[in-house]
Amino acid sequence: QVQLVESGGRLVQAGESLRLSCTMSGLTFTSYSMGWFRQGPGKEREFVAAISWNGGDIYYLPSVKGRFTISRDNSKNTVYLQMNSLKPEDTAVYYCAAKTAQAATIIAGSNIDYWGKGTLVTVSS
Repeated sequence: QVQLVESGGRLVQAGESLRLSCTMSGLTFTSYSMGWFRQGPGKEREFVAAISWNGGDIYYLPSVKGRFTISRDNSKNTVYLQMNSLKPEDTAVYYCAAKTAQAATIIAGSNIDYWGKGTLVTVSS
C-alpha cells in the first residue's frame, strides 16, 4: 500500500523553526522526485520546494528561499522541510508530493503521482 505520511506540524510563534518530515512506504523512494506544497486558509495550494531523487536539483518558492531547506534521506525513505524564521503568512497545511519525473516538473503541481494527507503548521504573531 502506497503511503506518504507527513509529520511535524504544530503551533509555533513567529521567528521560530520547525522541521517537517514525509515518509514514503510501498514505493521505491529513489524513483521519485519529492516536493512540498502548502495551502493557507482561503488560499489555493502553492508549491513550496522540490528536490530530485539524489538531491542534486532543488527548487524553492521565492518567498521561502533562504528560510526553508528541503532535503532527503534515501536510506530512511524520508524528505524533510526545515523551516526557519517562520512568519504568520507561512500558516498552512503542508503537503508532501511524489512524482516520477524531474524535480522541476513538480513546481506546477500537475500530474503528481502521490500526495500525502498534510500536516498543519500554524504560526502565531
